[in-house]
Amino acid sequence: MSTIDIVPLVDEGLGNSAYLLDLGDGRAMVVDVSLDLRESSRLARRRGLTVAFAADTHLHADFLSGARQLSATEGTQVLASAAGHREFTHSGLRDGDEVDLGGLRALGTPGHTHEHLSFLLLDGDKPVGVFTGGSLLVGAAARTDLVSPEQTEALARAQYASLRRLAELPDDVVVWPTHGAGSFCSAPPGAERTSTIGREKATNPLLRAADEDAFVAALLGSLGSFPPYFLRLGEINRRGPAVLDQPPALAPLSVAEVRALLAQGAVAVDVRPVADFAAAHIPGAVSIPLRPVFASWLGWLAPHDQPLIIVRRPDQDPAEIAWQAAKIGYGNLAGELTGGLDAWTAAEYPTTSTRLVRPDEVDAPVLDIRQEPEFAAGHLPGALHVELGELAGRAQDVPGEPLVVMCGHGERAMGAASLLERAGHRDLAVLTGGPDDWATVTGHRLETGT
Repeated sequence: MSTIDIVPLVDEGLGNSAYLLDLGDGRAMVVDVSLDLRESSRLARRRGLTVAFAADTHLHADFLSGARQLSATEGTQVLASAAGHREFTHSGLRDGDEVDLGGLRALGTPGHTHEHLSFLLLDGDKPVGVFTGGSLLVGAAARTDLVSPEQTEALARAQYASLRRLAELPDDVVVWPTHGAGSFCSAPPGAERTSTIGREKATNPLLRAADEDAFVAALLGSLGSFPPYFLRLGEINRRGPAVLDQPPALAPLSVAEVRALLAQGAVAVDVRPVADFAAAHIPGAVSIPLRPVFASWLGWLAPHDQPLIIVRRPDQDPAEIAWQAAKIGYGNLAGELTGGLDAWTAAEYPTTSTRLVRPDEVDAPVLDIRQEPEFAAGHLPGALHVELGELAGRAQDVPGEPLVVMCGHGERAMGAASLLERAGHRDLAVLTGGPDDWATVTGHRLETGT
């Protein structure tokens, strides 16, 4: 392969990168694409390419793979680890296997998952780049605790060996990982999306660990929380996600249909901006504003086994909502409230509101629902800390007094307030802004640590 023509396909919300590789003969290969194939298909069409190959480095936990969809609808050949025992048509590869598409070799790199493969791109016999998936990341390595707690350390030790193996490649080999900044699979914030072996050897703290034990301690010490759907999607990807015969969409639901569904246990998911939700919303609705990270928080805060009803503004794209849900396996969208909240209020059904406060108006104890590293880096003095992902199960630990809920900007805090309201809490307010805004306005210093 004398030239490399690779287009990264970055999902900012999930913090992941897929790749489209132009093979130079009218064919293309995609690597680690999700079920949301809109962008990869658009780029392939624009370049006049047929997607002939779809390579998956591992059984993904954070999104449904699009490989089976491509196989079923376009005849794409799926390349994946034989050790993954996928239950749909694919070419099962083992360490050292090569694929005749201009130079591609499978490298066994277990750690993130047992069956993880990296794909080494060759120009003749010369390595030029490697798709490292969830193995070597920019400045990090992917987490090893998504299989089971009992196997986390053993997988971390496998990850050590895999990273050492990748580090033996020439320094100028390009590193194309799947997980990047914003991923809950352990990529550090702010990191670049791609790198080189040489740069990683010089700067990646895990590659610079003194020995295997030091590596394992550092990797396991970096693991934070992750959405519960991560524990389901790997098996769905192994069996093969259901093939879509048409794009996901939101079915229209009348006010009467919505009321009936809510009475039967459905959950309203309000995707409008924070200010709209604060002003008025259906009692019991969960606030998850539509933004790039919508899928992750949908998968963290909303049930996957109960019907979900979407409430949106007219200017919000229903296709984007449906696709974000579909790519994390949320096929339980019952539809959307036709006419939005205006239709609900026109039918004279009740709404509730949530008070917004500015940084200089904090007048009650504070609940900070950010991730633990965020909280430790700086928080309001005396703030109670419960991560948003844990809040639904710990609502009883939150005092029933007046409370100001806060995060970094307000979106997650409103989600937290909506969960607390569902659990019976009242007299809640949401801070518009974050700890730095509070410190700037008030002149007070933040506390650090946990």
